Amino acid sequence: MKMRICHQFKLGALIVVLAVPLWPAAIVQAADEQRAPPEARTAGTLGTQVQRSIMRIQEMMTPEDPEDEPDLVGAKEELDRLYERRYERMNDFEKSTILNFYTNYYLATENYPETLRIFEQILTIETLRESTRLRTLRSLGQLYSAEENWSESIRNYELWRASSLEEDDLVYKGLSYGHYQLEQYVEALPYWISYMEFLLDEGSELSRSDYSYLNGIYFQIEDYDRALELTKTMIMLFDNTRDWQNLSAIYSSLDDFERALHALNLAYLKGHIDDENRYVNLGQSMAGVDIPYSGTKIIQAGFDAGIVEQDEDNLISVTQMLMIASEFERALGPAQSAAELIENGDGFDTVGYINFVLHDYQAAVDAFEIAVDKGDLSNPSNTLQLFAMSLVALDDFGAASEITRQWAESGDRSDQESANNYRRAITNIKARFDILASRREEARDFYESYPPLQ
Repeated sequence: MKMRICHQFKLGALIVVLAVPLWPAAIVQAADEQRAPPEARTAGTLGTQVQRSIMRIQEMMTPEDPEDEPDLVGAKEELDRLYERRYERMNDFEKSTILNFYTNYYLATENYPETLRIFEQILTIETLRESTRLRTLRSLGQLYSAEENWSESIRNYELWRASSLEEDDLVYKGLSYGHYQLEQYVEALPYWISYMEFLLDEGSELSRSDYSYLNGIYFQIEDYDRALELTKTMIMLFDNTRDWQNLSAIYSSLDDFERALHALNLAYLKGHIDDENRYVNLGQSMAGVDIPYSGTKIIQAGFDAGIVEQDEDNLISVTQMLMIASEFERALGPAQSAAELIENGDGFDTVGYINFVLHDYQAAVDAFEIAVDKGDLSNPSNTLQLFAMSLVALDDFGAASEITRQWAESGDRSDQESANNYRRAITNIKARFDILASRREEARDFYESYPPLQ
């Protein structure tokens, strides 16, 4: 997925960079040479008429009193008149000067297409000063980037580098951004590294966003080894939540799931887990490595903090994890809460099973009754079997026998055979129960016939 780049420069700043000062010495020189206009046409100075017009234009665009509003409309009209009357007869320095004022006007009015056109025209001046040419190429790189014309932005930045004796951090950054937007991630990487090294050599500090962008490139080219090392560095420098979370993701990408889990758990312990998915993922992962009880404590902490919703899925997860940990008493609460949210009978089937394991057979019977009434059970035969067994444990043989009949009707031939076998077993159990009950009654009557001992 293509990353949207937030440009690190403001186009308004170009007005300051590109504004053509009046060069007082050059103006004075031009004034002294009013009597020699032919020379002014060939020298790198402003002729008298051009100079006067430029001074009026500058006054309109940048009034001396900062409280006065610039007269951009008037400045544009004056520029147009000067251009139409004299541009073809101007020397190259004058042409460069008036075109730079045009760029300032179009930048001030945020007309970037016209700004680009004027910058391109500046580059056609035959004897353009090298400093102006470099400034223009650099600005074209910025403007084409702002217009999302990444290829042209790259082209102008590369022309700048080919001509300049020095490097520039903005140019490195712009080249990397341009290639990134064109999904040329391998090409974007060395420019960004050069940008970061340039700032460090200057003694500047790198921001977390500088490191994050580099890490983004590593992810795009799937260089997870370098992404891992960089992420560790970022954690040491910034201790940021996102970096802690990324650390776990990188280990997963490297198929090192044990370290991925440890990293996520450490992020949790340091308070860097703040969303539901990661709470649940960490808790379930704990269960996957045979420490389910610890996992439930994490999800429960998410419940308590209001980060994890106590919905059907999460309550079921906690219930299952506690059952895996043989913490049936603790599992009963979330199981009951989940059962009330689940539309079919499966939730109360789970509640019945937990109570059966805890030997609370009456509670188990109550839960199984609700499960059967709600219906749409995932495994009705299993539910009915436990239902019947709970009734037998309560010595309710008649009800148990009726449940085995439903059990036989609910399943396949194997279920029918099992249900019939269990019904016969119930008959035998009831017979033994009746015999024992009769003997207990006889014994009670026998001992009652003797007077109590004094």
